[in-house]
Amino acid sequence: MAKVLLVEDDPLHAFLLRSNLERIFAVVERVTDASEALCLVEQPSFAASIDLVVCSLRMPGFGGSAFATELHDRLPNMPILVLGEAADAVEACFGGCVALLTSPFGADAMLALAERLMTHTERAIA
Repeated sequence: MAKVLLVEDDPLHAFLLRSNLERIFAVVERVTDASEALCLVEQPSFAASIDLVVCSLRMPGFGGSAFATELHDRLPNMPILVLGEAADAVEACFGGCVALLTSPFGADAMLALAERLMTHTERAIA
């Protein structure tokens, strides 16, 4: 049973993302900001239960790029899908199991990339 952590501050955007993610993922847990997500992943049992993290590149305060970098430092094998505008992609530099999907994108493209990230990433959370 795959579990996704969705980090999204905008309620409407979160609703749309969650609805689409629930098409293929059994559990989608939403938090509203990066600091809340980082607090959750500090709990080993929670971190071990998450299979994918989805966040926006633009988030108030601790932005999506900084969040993805920090999360990747803490959990290097955690697949992270970052959603953003093409104009913002220039400043985002990711590698490994972190992927950036730029707008406009369809739900099917997002879900396919999310599945591919999970399939090609070996999890090793201590």
